[in-house]
Amino acid sequence: MPFRPRTAVSGAILATVAVLLCPAAAAARPAAAPAPPGWSAAPAPGPGVTPGDRDRPYFYLAGAPGTVMNDRLSLRNPTGRAVTVRLRGTGAWIAFADKEVRVPPRTRAAVPFTVTVPPDAAPGEHPAALIATGGGTGRGVAGRDTVPVHLRVTGPALAALTVENVSVRARGDAAVIRYTLVNRGNTVLAPRLAVRADGVFGPVLRRAVRALPGRLAPGQSADLTETWAGPPALDAVEVRLTATADGGAHGSATASYTALPWGVVAAPAFLLAAGGVLVAVRRRRRAERTGGVREGAPEPIGSGGARPAGGQPADPAAELTSTGSGARA
Repeated sequence: MPFRPRTAVSGAILATVAVLLCPAAAAARPAAAPAPPGWSAAPAPGPGVTPGDRDRPYFYLAGAPGTVMNDRLSLRNPTGRAVTVRLRGTGAWIAFADKEVRVPPRTRAAVPFTVTVPPDAAPGEHPAALIATGGGTGRGVAGRDTVPVHLRVTGPALAALTVENVSVRARGDAAVIRYTLVNRGNTVLAPRLAVRADGVFGPVLRRAVRALPGRLAPGQSADLTETWAGPPALDAVEVRLTATADGGAHGSATASYTALPWGVVAAPAFLLAAGGVLVAVRRRRRAERTGGVREGAPEPIGSGGARPAGGQPADPAAELTSTGSGARA
């Protein structure tokens, strides 16, 4: 087939135009719609209120001991398939009308639940949560969503805090103070702590009041430690911990700490051992001076007759005279 320059040039031009127009055509196409989010759980809006983005982020319920409070949990399913969600609450006070709910595609379901406050419930804060578990992708962890419940039992508030189990132990060149904080009241506490230590010759440690990390719920306890750098090497110290919190909560406790160098501890044992050696040496020397004769042992009898108690040889004439026979020497 003969080569035709005009045909080749036309083909090249058409190919260039096609390459230039392809990105424009791709850009003109509508972008694919993003995948809809998974199902979610949230507090239901009030009666007659249209659900929206400004719905309550958590439940807040307040009541006296012995009361029953009602509310509703909203389950939203924007996906194209039905989702089955299982419901439960943390604690025995919460009960759902239905523990398992099937939510159709692109709908919202409101599930009632009740909170029954026991008659002997302590006034104060009682945090809880509603937990929804189902197939697919939830708002939280895959297939799971949690809604907080701030529950307050009304009544006289009591803020009480105690410091317990205080101990001080040496650790190398430092010391460790261990203690336990216990919330004995019915309100949530944010404890603060002050530390002081006094020895025989005066103060050895002063730490001003400072806030401790974390909060203590009613009835909750926390085991904590304080590091004491550079405690005295020779002293008898009383360590006092004082904990406080809002509402008038106050607690204090002490522990004893005795610091003794190794030489001071070893000196009494050394002196006792030295005294025992000295007594043994004196007894040995005394035995050598007495010739090795033990006190109370019988005297030896020689060929010349018996010895008197003084240890001198007996006089034969005196012995004969003492016999009373009338014989003369």
